[in-house]
Amino acid sequence: MLKKGTALLTLVVLLISCWSVGANAADLEIVFWHSMGGMGGEAIDKMVSDYNATHEGVHVTAQFQGSYDDAITKLQSLAGTDAAPDIMQLYDIGTRWMIDSGNAVPIQTLIDRDGWEKDVIEPNIAGYYTVENQLYSMPFNSSTPILYYNKDAFAAAGLDPEMPPQNWDELEQAARALTHEENGESIYGFAMQIYGWFFEQYMSKQGLTYANNGNGRDATATMVEFDSNGGGVALLSRWKQLVDEGIVANLGRGDSPYQTSFATGKAAIIFGSTASLNGILNAVDGQFEVGTGYLPDLITGFNGGVSIGGGSLWLMEKGDDASKEAAWDVVKYLVSPEVQYYWNTQTGYFPINVQTYDLPEMQAHLDARPQFRTAIDQLHATTLAARGALLGVFTEARQTVEQNIEKVLDGSLTPEQAVAAMAASINAAIENYNIANE
Repeated sequence: MLKKGTALLTLVVLLISCWSVGANAADLEIVFWHSMGGMGGEAIDKMVSDYNATHEGVHVTAQFQGSYDDAITKLQSLAGTDAAPDIMQLYDIGTRWMIDSGNAVPIQTLIDRDGWEKDVIEPNIAGYYTVENQLYSMPFNSSTPILYYNKDAFAAAGLDPEMPPQNWDELEQAARALTHEENGESIYGFAMQIYGWFFEQYMSKQGLTYANNGNGRDATATMVEFDSNGGGVALLSRWKQLVDEGIVANLGRGDSPYQTSFATGKAAIIFGSTASLNGILNAVDGQFEVGTGYLPDLITGFNGGVSIGGGSLWLMEKGDDASKEAAWDVVKYLVSPEVQYYWNTQTGYFPINVQTYDLPEMQAHLDARPQFRTAIDQLHATTLAARGALLGVFTEARQTVEQNIEKVLDGSLTPEQAVAAMAASINAAIENYNIANE
């Protein structure tokens, strides 16, 4: 006979075990790894909870894995084992690596088998994750960069508050008019984050490729092209000029200082992800009117497009057909119109399902926050030519780009030297990666 304490401990263990697999121990357990903190993580928990409450026989457990880099490092050590997740949220720049790893089930195979209507996915978002006519993962948290500006500051500086800068000439003019001293403190017209994603965007905005072989889409990229096509030097030269003239602030790499600077009126213009819209509006809290505009063209008169950022959902290959089918059902639920409406309103990421825009509540949401229409219009105005590059070493590439931008802005390197250093480092990484994946 068990002692009372031992029996109690056994009962507790059983209860914890049952809780971990859902209310019904017979449910098939699906593990969903994600990298969404804050409101995004809370939204995912709610979406998963709603799925579990409305679907029998399957229980989904959402597990936060830290940053995208942290999550991919964990996946690399567990891929192909029972400890791997069934669904993996991965950032956009991990696409080439995931395809090459062979650890995921191409979503296209399930779409074709079921006749699922792929046309409901925003074409320019699906285009990023489509390689050799195969949609490899399901777009989920997608965003593009837009310009945020303080309409009240524009009006006070004699600028038209309804006309955000369309190109860098207009951006420079606005920044000059907006920059001033206030109570002994510098108020900047524009603050630009050191971010590899923005560097990539300005290759697309110039109609140029980041890497060869059609940005790694016609064939595996073997080297970058932002050095030989002049795109990198063009961006860094203009950026450096405006920082040196004191009309553009350099606040480092992270996005928080820029959003805080904007919300507190210390920078009148910033670039940021569309996914930041809700957070920025909440931080400003009505202190001034927030305007939004397209990412300005670098070359006046040439309107290149923007590529998406964010992440997508991958179905991991674990040799278990039942789990794969259940995970596929979960993914379809997460991208359904109603769930995408909830996701958008909670996070600011695009609804990837175009049918979401047919919902009356979505139209009401856009009426209440018209700034988001800028992002939608910019996405729809972009062609697939701007969908961005695929590299197996994109994580390292971004770090290299950001390190060298810092050196340009602090005067350690010229734009030409920095771009050459970027190219040399990234090309070496690409070569090593390609050899390892032959």
